[in-house]
Amino acid sequence: MNLSINMRNWGPHSTRKLLLEFARAVDESGLDTVWINERLALPPDSSPETPTYSKIGRTLDPLATLAFLAAATERVGLGTAVLNLPFRPPLPTAKWVATLQDLSGGRVRLGIGTGWMEEEFRALGLDPKQRGTMTDETLAVLQRCFQSDVVEVNGQPFIFQPRPSRPPIYVGGKPPHALRRAVRFGDGWIPAGIEPEALKPGIAQLGEMCRAAGRPALEVIAMKTLPLADLPKAVDYARQFRDAGVTHLVHTQGYENVAEYRRTIALLEEHIRPAVN
Repeated sequence: MNLSINMRNWGPHSTRKLLLEFARAVDESGLDTVWINERLALPPDSSPETPTYSKIGRTLDPLATLAFLAAATERVGLGTAVLNLPFRPPLPTAKWVATLQDLSGGRVRLGIGTGWMEEEFRALGLDPKQRGTMTDETLAVLQRCFQSDVVEVNGQPFIFQPRPSRPPIYVGGKPPHALRRAVRFGDGWIPAGIEPEALKPGIAQLGEMCRAAGRPALEVIAMKTLPLADLPKAVDYARQFRDAGVTHLVHTQGYENVAEYRRTIALLEEHIRPAVN
């Protein structure tokens, strides 16, 4: 079972200096991947019912952030959890991903999603009802771009270079749509915030879909906060994910400084990794 950690590319801890220190801390560890997420256009607070998005403050583009971190690290995987594909045109997205994969030495793990926040779709002038279709169109272009040096999009053939190995694609979202998309286009499913017991039906369904499609079992990457303040409880919780069929567990936790982040990494390495392997 792979073990990873999140890193915030938003808020007060997303400065150049701190991002470098956080990334280097993970790179020096044995953790598999550092995962970041995406928020493109958070609305200001407008009513008591609106979440306090303004408290998040700054948000950094995930692909630009990972390109920055790729130059400062050597080993650790660089993951998006998730990149919202409807927000970007398909071909420039493929070029971004291929460039990042090439310059990072093949360390990209591409978690993708369809997006969910209506305000972001409104800011982009997009119809959220079309997000599934737009996601599939981009995934189809990504597949073609990594399969051949000469690609055709919108009737126009062109040379797609660099063309490194395609990064693994993990589809976020809920069953059944995310599972169908994962089997058709991807290498795994990346659900977030779901308890181990609640994951079991989706993992079983994913296995059935893979068998029906003649594909080997796909990866399942779960993102959840482990209660590291209570290590026996955290160990038991991590094992529940493993026993449910999760193949890669990402610990998601807030932090105040680099020292706290390093302590979290040490706990994951010293206590959680041996327990799940």
